Amino acid sequence: MGAVVFAFCEVNTRNTHRLVDRPLCYIASPLGFTDAGRYYYESVYLPALSQVVEPVDPWALTTEAEVADARAAGRERELALDIGRRNADAIRRSALLAAFLDGQEPDSGTAAEVGFAAGLGLRCFGLRSDLRQSGEPGVSINLQVESFIVQSGGFVVSTLDELIDALSTMRSSSGEASTLPAARSL
Repeated sequence: MGAVVFAFCEVNTRNTHRLVDRPLCYIASPLGFTDAGRYYYESVYLPALSQVVEPVDPWALTTEAEVADARAAGRERELALDIGRRNADAIRRSALLAAFLDGQEPDSGTAAEVGFAAGLGLRCFGLRSDLRQSGEPGVSINLQVESFIVQSGGFVVSTLDELIDALSTMRSSSGEASTLPAARSL
């Protein structure tokens, strides 16, 4: 067991800093791909998670201008690989991962992020509120994705409130984060 990676400062809209003691948590999800998903992500999901962790938002790592410039220059593949590298680096800097796993099948990118994070030793949690069966009997999602989450020390929950409760257990009663496996690099 190693030290937990923490956000030591947070920049707010006035460019002032404040200390925070919440563990860094990579937020894996496909929610940035649609207008409805972005609305939920920005208005509900991130604010809720921010109560107990310091979210590492992969959707904020790339700008619309970068995407437009890459398309105009015919560099989509180069940008796509760079986005993947940015996301992997962000996962490496995190202590936890929270995955949004709704959909008939969980998003393949989200599933890949879970596997990568679990392989690095991060504790992973999943939110699956979708009522449809996904995966094999006895598990709520694809057996390998759920197995990675459980082996990491986390679990899959069915409501956002349960996810908040699970993430809040990563902090001790004194308000400090509990000991988590240290992130490792590949």
